[in-house]
Amino acid sequence: MIKSHEALYYGDYLQLSKLLDAQLLKSGVDGPPAHDEMLFIIVHQTYELWFKQILWEMDGVFRILNNKVVEEKALGRAVAHLERIVSIQRVLTQQIDVLETMTPLDFLDFRDYLVPASGFQSAQWRLMENRLGMRIRDRHAYTTSSYTSRFSESDKDLVEATEKEPNLFDLVQSWLERTPFIQFGLFDFWEAYRVAVDKMLKSDEILIRRNPTLTAEETDAQIGNLKKTSAHFAALFDKQRYAELLENGQMRISHRALQAALLIHLYRDEPILHLPFRLLQVLGDIDENFTTWRSRHAQMVKRMIGTKIGTGGSSGHEYLQKVAENNKVFGDLINMSTFFIPRSELPALPEEVATQLGFYWRPDK
Repeated sequence: MIKSHEALYYGDYLQLSKLLDAQLLKSGVDGPPAHDEMLFIIVHQTYELWFKQILWEMDGVFRILNNKVVEEKALGRAVAHLERIVSIQRVLTQQIDVLETMTPLDFLDFRDYLVPASGFQSAQWRLMENRLGMRIRDRHAYTTSSYTSRFSESDKDLVEATEKEPNLFDLVQSWLERTPFIQFGLFDFWEAYRVAVDKMLKSDEILIRRNPTLTAEETDAQIGNLKKTSAHFAALFDKQRYAELLENGQMRISHRALQAALLIHLYRDEPILHLPFRLLQVLGDIDENFTTWRSRHAQMVKRMIGTKIGTGGSSGHEYLQKVAENNKVFGDLINMSTFFIPRSELPALPEEVATQLGFYWRPDK
């Protein structure tokens, strides 16, 4: 039932008097305003509104995944929240097209008024990164100072507090580690997978050596590449070597979570694994979309200011491009295809396991 209330006016509901009065052009303080400063402000204010919505969707995902048991219908809502973030990210990238209607000379009309303000001071951007799971050790630094050094004290406290809180990476990893089907009855997924990998690699070697179109040098080169691939797989089946990969930062996801992610990807056609597969896919999409946005932003900055330093004191385009290449959270999920094997090589599931993967399985009460 709709509760009775006073008639609501559109402008009051959206607080338009505040919203539309929030564009204060610095270039207009001492004379005629620079025309394109209005565009610059509105685009960046819009970014911050979308950042707020992304954080809101993340909170919804956190409430779902931060439980010992995640029901299927709840997992569906988590995927919906994450897919909405992906849609928002597309808008964020498209907004660069609007901003690029401003030419470099147009930007120079008001650029000096912005110093030392910059995107480095977007607290919500850093909140998004931290809530996703960005670690300090993984950040590409542009100075020896902390990444929060340019913030006000209140923003600094807000952002740094999230470094100590659970993040999406941790929650997803914990969820993966609870996957029940890695060892189920007499079925040992990891052992069956290892046997299938060995068979695939031996088959690949035979195909290379028997290929009549390859020269001796080409054969040696392909065998060399196959040995590198074999070494990647070998690290998966040696816990000590995998621990070393975690220690030196080559991998981040735990060994148990990696096993579960591979199970989900390889057997994604099983009904109960559809939603988990979509969840892993959309996490990779989110990481990739932020990389795309950072790269587009870096190219726009290069176009606008060339090799000049940014208003925040960084190396401008050079710094932003390195951030695009390095600041990732779910790289292990994106690189998971390294360890995929063809469907034709997948170990057949025992009938009992296939039945349970058809939504018959229930957690023990």
